[in-house]
Amino acid sequence: MKFVLQLHMNPTIWASLSEEDQNAVIQGQEEFIKLAKDSGEFVATKAMGGPSSSTTVRVRNGAPLSTDGSYLPGEAEFMCGYYVVDVTGKDRALELAAQIPDAKYTGIEVRPVMFEAGAE
Repeated sequence: MKFVLQLHMNPTIWASLSEEDQNAVIQGQEEFIKLAKDSGEFVATKAMGGPSSSTTVRVRNGAPLSTDGSYLPGEAEFMCGYYVVDVTGKDRALELAAQIPDAKYTGIEVRPVMFEAGAE
């Protein structure tokens, strides 16, 4: 069963961390990827730019309207990346989420994949 493990960034919390702690989070990502690959549960990961680099598109009266910025303006935290894992069930997905270093400072949101399609 596939799950998405969503990582969230809080710039205030990140800025409060020492350089050593920030480096530990970054190194911990590499260690998590290795762990998930070694167990055969790793599917994919993506890191995303922050809200200042995003554009939100809405359709109003049949016409597209795009605005710079986040869909949820003013939110202190934003989704900064995710992992996709293929595991035996939710309990294992939660175990893996607890291994992601970001969980010490923010939260990892765990959601089951309900549908997927690829480019092939």
